[in-house]
Amino acid sequence: MHRSAYEQMELCIEQYMPAGTRHRVVDLGSRISDGQKLTHQELLKGRDIDYCGVDVWEGPNVDRVMTRPYRIPVKSNSADFLLSGQAFEHIPFFWASMLEIARVLKPGGTAFVTAPSRGHVHDAQDCWRYYPDGFRALAAYTKLELREAYTDFPPLKGIRHDYARVDAKHAYWGDSVGVFRKPPGYPRLTMAFVRATTRWWANRVGGLEAVPLPEPMAARTRCGRPAEQHAPTRTEHKDPAQPESNDPARAEQQDSSHAEQQDSSRAEPKDSAAANAQ
Repeated sequence: MHRSAYEQMELCIEQYMPAGTRHRVVDLGSRISDGQKLTHQELLKGRDIDYCGVDVWEGPNVDRVMTRPYRIPVKSNSADFLLSGQAFEHIPFFWASMLEIARVLKPGGTAFVTAPSRGHVHDAQDCWRYYPDGFRALAAYTKLELREAYTDFPPLKGIRHDYARVDAKHAYWGDSVGVFRKPPGYPRLTMAFVRATTRWWANRVGGLEAVPLPEPMAARTRCGRPAEQHAPTRTEHKDPAQPESNDPARAEQQDSSHAEQQDSSRAEPKDSAAANAQ
């Protein structure tokens, strides 16, 4: 977990998690890698917390392993808060995970989700980037209330964001934050039907292993760029039915050369016949 995402989660906890009250907290995607020091547990120190870290992999900071990727091993309506930091970009079918988050939250419970809006591809499976409208879509789909949605966009330059001014050291990932609340009148029966179907199929598919990543056309790197920026390409995908050049002069020269070759081929039998006659 990078520093900016850690601090975004810290703000969520300070703003939305009352102190002085015992809370049941589930941390989705809690496993930490070698050398990683920042954890959500550190942010919860000094609070009365019943913490449960869950992840698809066993390891440090994991209390329960998810034997199925879209089934959180926690009872329904049991969590006051659910935290998920920098995990959603790695979840292929994140809408199924969000339905599970809605299931485990108590009515009135809150989920904090942080995920990048930009940045390089990292880890073996890096599927998504998120904007505020993405969190709106999740709230609409899962019938959760969206209390806050934020993305650390670059400064504006006119109507566009000026990505040349991104602080690559401190704000490289452009963190997005979504805060969701399960309303007291949550449509439990309707969403149980939606969740059962979605979760069944997501768990059946599992991940991306059945779909190998194909090699793109080399010419893709040229699209939208000036000619001087074109990367060299090894293979050009050409339609045999199309002329090789759009240059009229070159096309005319090719047609003339082709005509000369045809005339030459027609003349050869006559020459041969004359030679035989002699």
